[in-house]
Amino acid sequence: MLEASNLECVRGERRLFAGVSFRLACGEMLQVQGANGSGKTSLLRMLCGLTPAAAGEVCWRGQPIGKLGEEFRGELCYLGHHNAIKEELSPLENLLAAAALAQESLDEDAALDALEQVGLHGRADLACRYLSQGQKRRTALARLVHEKRPLWVLDEPYVALDPAAVELVSGLVGAHLQRGGLAVLTSHQAVSVTAGALRELWLGTAAASYGRI
Repeated sequence: MLEASNLECVRGERRLFAGVSFRLACGEMLQVQGANGSGKTSLLRMLCGLTPAAAGEVCWRGQPIGKLGEEFRGELCYLGHHNAIKEELSPLENLLAAAALAQESLDEDAALDALEQVGLHGRADLACRYLSQGQKRRTALARLVHEKRPLWVLDEPYVALDPAAVELVSGLVGAHLQRGGLAVLTSHQAVSVTAGALRELWLGTAAASYGRI
């Protein structure tokens, strides 16, 4: 279970949001929405323990994530707004390197299968600097094909994707929820996920609204 209690975000002298609270159980997804600058990325980084909150607390399985440390990070898959891939490496090399850094078992055949599923057949060995923005995003999202960690936090996963790729990613998230996983994501577009309970959180200037979709 992921729980946020009265989170507050302050940047400089500006309060982006306050009083953000929610609880997600197995098989549930939270879609975070709001205007540019409302703090969506900051909230996601707080949930991952990457950005401290001005107030409030984030708990995983009933324990504050700051106390869990590596135990929490070992159950978290975070994909940020930026692709976090090395331009000089190929999609295959990037995927294998990401798995190694996460201390996950992923052989070359499984990595090639993931790249093919996200539409990068024939591009696996090409340096990422030669790929389009959509192909680079697919390279980053290929991590989700074989990802088994229970908590996914995804910042704008649909950016630069065509409709077919959007449907693919939605299917991966749906399958994750069906396995009992949890997901939090931001998106400026409608999200269609067929499995799990879907909730949404709207961030405003100083407050937030939360409810079931």
